[in-house]
Amino acid sequence: MSPAFAQSTAPAAADPAAVDALAANAPQTVDQAVRVDPAFVLSKIETWVVGFQRLLPNIVVALVLFAVVFGVAWLVERAFRRWADKHERSNLGAVIGSFVKWIIILFGGLLALTIVIPSLNPGDLIAGLGIGSVAIGFAFKDILQNWLAGLLILIQRPFGVGDQIVVNGYEGTVEWIETRATIIAMYDGRRAIIPNANVYSNAVTVNTARPTRRSQYDVGIGYGDDIEGARKAILEAIAKVPGLEADPAPEVLVWDLAGSAVNLRVRWWTQSKRTNVVHIQAAVLEAIKGALDSVGIDMPYPTQVVLFHDQTEETDGIRGEQREGWPRRPGREPPKPVRLVSPPRDGGPSDGPERYEGTEGTDGRGGHP
Repeated sequence: MSPAFAQSTAPAAADPAAVDALAANAPQTVDQAVRVDPAFVLSKIETWVVGFQRLLPNIVVALVLFAVVFGVAWLVERAFRRWADKHERSNLGAVIGSFVKWIIILFGGLLALTIVIPSLNPGDLIAGLGIGSVAIGFAFKDILQNWLAGLLILIQRPFGVGDQIVVNGYEGTVEWIETRATIIAMYDGRRAIIPNANVYSNAVTVNTARPTRRSQYDVGIGYGDDIEGARKAILEAIAKVPGLEADPAPEVLVWDLAGSAVNLRVRWWTQSKRTNVVHIQAAVLEAIKGALDSVGIDMPYPTQVVLFHDQTEETDGIRGEQREGWPRRPGREPPKPVRLVSPPRDGGPSDGPERYEGTEGTDGRGGHP
């Protein structure tokens, strides 16, 4: 403790009269403690008014500066949008323009605050934001990830607005690419909103990446039918279908020798839009069916032959003799049951089931079928 402070406090502490005076002036009730002195309030208001009058020029300058910065940000955004529209990248211009605009507005707001509050140091504020950026990054991880993925999609442009794509099981037309998600209008009238991070990190099929698209379908004909005649009939029929591309020309290829038919793979090209693909495929299949029927070419159904393996016949296990359920050969007697031809072992029962008199042709259950 300094000597001056000791000298100033020692008499007050040692003087009983001073202590009594302080106790007498202390508030005795709650009302006395919270009582507001009008003079004190007026002095405070006067201080605020005087301070506001002193800051009024700074506030006016800050407002003017912020308005100018806002106007510049708006002009920059419009410039990005015009550039993007000129290069047919309106979606990219909207995203980048909006991002740059808000960066400029944030910078102008910091400048305006430093004019109004001269003691404010933007460097300290940025340093504080830098320290808190880790927490902000964890809190907004998904938002930032989707925003960056959307920006990369717009810059690299693997697909654009109006393209028909398939991603994560969703198929439809791209309506818009936002900073957070890609919006797809599905063919059944529903709308799918897919996060950009999922679109960027998964495989995407762009059905309209090229002007034309190939379709195909397998048609089965009988083994006794003429392959060349079927090919000619199919090509003549589908050539009359409107909307089919002449170049590349349709083709019919022998694709598989199946169990019940010879499969012909028919290939043709159409415009890549789904409405063209679906409607032309329906017309092509109808034309193929009518053409094959008109020339008498069979389109067989799948055929299966079921043979029952009778293990009680004497020819069981003899290759070339075993019937496997087929009818007996002409001019030959059907094989006998094995129990009628197997000799008994050492006077014991035969190898087959025990034979009962009067039960030939049965399974040995006493004449019951």
